[in-house]
Amino acid sequence: MMLEYASYMKPKILIVDDEPDICKALEFILKNDGYTVTSENSGEAAVERIKRESFDVILTDLKMGSVDGMTVLEKTKEISPDTAVILMTAFASIESAVEAMRRGATDYIVKPFLNEEIKLTIKKLIEQKKLITENIALKQQISQRMIYKEFVANSEGMLNILETLEKVIPTKSNILLLGESGTGKGLIAELIHGNSQRRDKPFISINCSAIPEGLLESELFGYKKGAFTGAVSDKLGLIPLAHQGTLFLDEIGDMPSALQVKLLKVLETGEILPLGDTKPRIVDVRIISATNANIESKIKEGRLREDLYWRLNVIEIKIPSLRERKDDIELISKYFINKFSKEHNKDIKGADKEVLFLFLRYSWPGNVRELGNVIERAVVLAQGPYITIQDIPDKFKLNQKEASEASSTLKEYISDYEKNLLLKMFETHKKNKEETAKALGIDLATLYRKFNKYGIDE
Repeated sequence: MMLEYASYMKPKILIVDDEPDICKALEFILKNDGYTVTSENSGEAAVERIKRESFDVILTDLKMGSVDGMTVLEKTKEISPDTAVILMTAFASIESAVEAMRRGATDYIVKPFLNEEIKLTIKKLIEQKKLITENIALKQQISQRMIYKEFVANSEGMLNILETLEKVIPTKSNILLLGESGTGKGLIAELIHGNSQRRDKPFISINCSAIPEGLLESELFGYKKGAFTGAVSDKLGLIPLAHQGTLFLDEIGDMPSALQVKLLKVLETGEILPLGDTKPRIVDVRIISATNANIESKIKEGRLREDLYWRLNVIEIKIPSLRERKDDIELISKYFINKFSKEHNKDIKGADKEVLFLFLRYSWPGNVRELGNVIERAVVLAQGPYITIQDIPDKFKLNQKEASEASSTLKEYISDYEKNLLLKMFETHKKNKEETAKALGIDLATLYRKFNKYGIDE
């Protein structure tokens, strides 16, 4: 049913040119090919139109007024990165062509052009986009089979999360992921979907803070033709597109209040009403939401509805920061070294002990994402088979002598760190085991096991 709904929607094209005759001619040509075509006679008007409405292709003149074709291109890429942009110009030059492509133009056409040239160029773009859309499900299935291999964890905290996920993945329950930016919330959302009974249905992700408020509603709920000025055809929203699959709402705390009310109604009734429609559409969607913000503060400030929070937070999973799971750093580093060595066609076997020691001393404000960035940089710069101190950014570099005098193995260093932390927290809480376990974020049985492991006298 969903595929049938999407199949009859005509591709939408926006023409931007300060010569009205050219706009009219192109509208006539492309409408005859079955496209929905509209036009604007200035860059300013085009940018405003793009903010309100989505297009498959934008065909814009390069030389216009204060807002030229390059500006239209840049604004389009900010607002709708997936929209193809073709630049037209009568002032052909290698420099402008290269600059246009560098900024993200899909193609470049020189005036005067042949009608068939325009038609063929757009036809190829539309077919390419259709092909990509049709293959999304297959690509997702392939990637989802690899999710567990890409999820690298060895720390007790992360292994406990995996144990929790094994229990909740087979259910329909909505899940709220909490954690700092870069901790892997998106990867865990994919892991949940990829190992659930919904794995063969769509996994759709949207960042609620990355899309302007005026566009977010139409992106999520869709709209009917004529719902507002510029709604010249139906648009299927992301929620119905995720029917029988999973919708990942990143940065849920930044969703506008009005949309929170509409989302709550979807969760309560299982129905969605696109803008301008009078007939609700039944949807079956599992929602995984995430935020790096303090969720309790968001609720107290009135920025997140408490009733919506309880609907989303059937299962809450807090993902620890990388500085809280230091015994994962070596394992994750090895994973990234192998990954980026293959990507950059290099044979890097690992990292020097001094480098790993410095990694353990660092606070990693950017978490796993930052570690991946640092490793990729080091792999690119490395001259030998191992990453050395010379290959990592200056912010990591302590006294090299201190690094070289590190414990003979990372396991020794981690064990010393953990034992000292346990002793310190035990003393701080006046040898109260319950309070110590609570402060460390572990259960009492785990505390006893660790005391026994390190021979700590209770």
